[in-house]
Amino acid sequence: MTARCIMVLGTTSGAGKSWLTTALCRWYSNQGLRVAPFKAQNMSNNARVVSATDGGYGEIGSAQYFQALAARAIPDVRMNPLLLKPEADTHSQVVLLGKVNKELTDLPWRGRSAKVWPQIAQSLDALRAENDVIVIEGAGSPAEINLHASDVVNMRVARYANARCLLVSDIDRGGAFAHLYGTWALLPEDEQALIKGFVLNKFRGDAKLLAPAPQMLFERTGIPVAATIPMQWNHGLPEEDGVFDDRAQGSQGAVHTRVAVVAYPRISNLDEFQPLKNVSGVRLNWARSPADVEGADWIVLPGSKSTAADLAWLRAQGLDAAIAAHAAKGGMVLGVCGGLQMLGEALVDTEGVDGNAAGLGLLPLVTSFEATKTVQLTDTRFGEVTGGWRALSGVEVRGYEIHHGQTAQHPAMAAAGDNARVVIPGMAWQNGAGNVLGLYLHGMFEDGKVLQALFGADTLTLETVFERMALGVGEWFDPAALALD
Repeated sequence: MTARCIMVLGTTSGAGKSWLTTALCRWYSNQGLRVAPFKAQNMSNNARVVSATDGGYGEIGSAQYFQALAARAIPDVRMNPLLLKPEADTHSQVVLLGKVNKELTDLPWRGRSAKVWPQIAQSLDALRAENDVIVIEGAGSPAEINLHASDVVNMRVARYANARCLLVSDIDRGGAFAHLYGTWALLPEDEQALIKGFVLNKFRGDAKLLAPAPQMLFERTGIPVAATIPMQWNHGLPEEDGVFDDRAQGSQGAVHTRVAVVAYPRISNLDEFQPLKNVSGVRLNWARSPADVEGADWIVLPGSKSTAADLAWLRAQGLDAAIAAHAAKGGMVLGVCGGLQMLGEALVDTEGVDGNAAGLGLLPLVTSFEATKTVQLTDTRFGEVTGGWRALSGVEVRGYEIHHGQTAQHPAMAAAGDNARVVIPGMAWQNGAGNVLGLYLHGMFEDGKVLQALFGADTLTLETVFERMALGVGEWFDPAALALD
């Protein structure tokens, strides 16, 4: 079989490509078709652990992971063959087919295209051979004329797959018709011919007010507006872009738990906290200053792609003192992966992976960075947990690990009798008072058993979210735009 391909392009980052790709994955799957997502290159520090081609595990962008679930497919590294994980403003770690590739990481950005295109094409070919439909997501804008020659994610993929392309614009930002027309106009004629429909996303108001713009756009381009998608507040899907949107912090009804997640510059895997927004009575905010953690019940230190640098940023904001004061008063503190590492006494880096730094000193632990990266799915069970986190005692949990650091008891402090309580061997520790918990496991809040234990509540499931999105596709789109013949 050779799958037919539909591609979602955007006029800008944040136009809604990932969301629409996910919705289309479930819609086509609901038609009884075998579906897989594909994004040639993603740039994100939000990553998931999936099956690799060598039989082990690898990383892909979170968006493609959720798209695979929406498609009812098993996520694997071919769905996002190239992942760029920013470590600094001008540097990214390059992950090829799920594995860190040092050679590509060290190359200048423009020098990578020729080296990675064969693997990208092979991955797409393999997925097309196994499926009926591939829903492809582009990146940024396809009309960045300074990047067009080195493109491996937008129109080069579209041409290679002869994909039916939908071009999406965020009308809530303003200028949507100019964005659509300008993007189309900057493409070569052979690429213009691949655009089969325009999509207006995040519309608020009466669609009749758009007239006569859609018709005028059609007269200039020959391309119809295939769909006008209304603004989807609180849609429940974790997003790579816009995840810091403070207009959707969750909590319906009376607030019983205020969660402050520290939003440092190189935060990673922040989408794992989306389920907290869906729990009634939980209020989540992104914390960038001491004022942002005032009144919080929980302070969460999430993962980081550059732990030492983010720890320095945290101190520069005065958040270290605020977190220490919160913990001293018995307030609950949670550190996940890089956040766990920050909670310890020291970061030791002899491999040049991350950097050396003194920790926050809330757990008597030390982390050493290693060149080899731990990437794996993990099924485990909490041991005895005390203090404010005691509801987790004995709870089975499934998640994933992505980390260079290895954490252990601080030798000198352990010799003096100051040990952290081991909650999960080699993976999770508590302080003596039980209010500070650190663990390597990502995805804890995506496990319904954990939410039930902590809050006694069920939350919105991804299956419900996917089905709701698919129903929307059927309502908003001209059926001709979804045809694959």
